[in-house]
Amino acid sequence: MASRPVLTKLLQRYWRLSRGLTLGAQAALIDAQDRVLLVRHTYREGWHFPGGGVEHGETVHQALARELEEEAGVVLTNPPELFGIYSNAVSFPNDHVAFFVARSWHQVRVPEPNREIAEHALFPRDALPADIGAGAARRLAEIFAGAPRSPAW
Repeated sequence: MASRPVLTKLLQRYWRLSRGLTLGAQAALIDAQDRVLLVRHTYREGWHFPGGGVEHGETVHQALARELEEEAGVVLTNPPELFGIYSNAVSFPNDHVAFFVARSWHQVRVPEPNREIAEHALFPRDALPADIGAGAARRLAEIFAGAPRSPAW
């Protein structure tokens, strides 16, 4: 596992040099009982929203659909709502994420753990995991409170 952070740093440097901007797509998958589907990655701590990078020639919606199916076995049954576009300077200055809220979806398969996703689970909104990622916790608080979107974008 010690080599994984080194590989991540090397990839970040490559992306920094080869791309002016990176774009990701993530979604808060919320079911009719207000449960939230989260994933736990193998390469970072805590629970997070499923999603990933937008590839060359791919739209944000195509990337989101692909990532949700790959990471959580989820297919959207109606278009998700764009909640905001956020900048993540922690990874590197030009990292951006289009963040969606999806309330109409269906889990068509239960993915096995793999090199990227250790597990996924549905959590009631009042029983989120203690080690939920800070960004995911902030977005869920905004979503469930009906609060205005973060001014970070």
